[in-house]
Parts: sequence; C-alpha cells; structure tokens
Amino acid sequence: MKTPDALAALAALSQETRLAAFRRLVEAGHAGLAVGELRSALDLPPATLTAHLNVLRAADLVHDEREGRVIRLRANYTCMNALIAYLTENCCAGDADCTPAKACTPRRKTGASR
Repeated sequence: MKTPDALAALAALSQETRLAAFRRLVEAGHAGLAVGELRSALDLPPATLTAHLNVLRAADLVHDEREGRVIRLRANYTCMNALIAYLTENCCAGDADCTPAKACTPRRKTGASR
C-alpha cells in the first residue's frame, strides 16, 4: 500500500460512524450486509448512511453488489490487510520477539454468497 492510499483509508476510518459501519461489515464476513441491515444496526437516516458509505467506497474499504432489489455491502479485506501491513511493516525495529498482527482471512460460511 502506498502512503496516499493509507492516508485515504485512515481518514475514512477517522469518523465514529464510518468506523462503526466498517467494523460491522468486517464482523459480517464475506456474506456482508444489506444496506438496510447496516442502516438499521447503526440507526441512521438513509442519506446519512449513503454519505458515509461513499467515503468508505472512495477509500476502497467497502464494496457493494446489487442482488436484485438489495445492495449488499462487504468490507474489502484486501485493503484492510494492506493497511495493517503498511502500519506494521517496520514494527518494533525488527525485534525478533515482535509479531505484528496477522492478515484477516475470514472463512466463508457454507451456502453464503460472495
């Protein structure tokens, strides 16, 4: 990950509602959440959620996919892992005892769509 991309991701996550939305999507795994489910979970007006999601999309932290009449949101684990790697690439000055966080690789639930 390049510095401008890391800055965009960190800026997107530096707001309480966007951070809560992203964490909720990470928790949901590959199945993601319908926009309505996320809106209900965060108790936000639709326009407010849309504005926050646009910031997360612009930072490539969230992807969406239309499934009929539903838009399904998913965390972009590749981007999240790249950000974690960027933040920890020079961790602890190379101390052999230091083990930076591992990349997240959520398991797909049986029957869950991507």
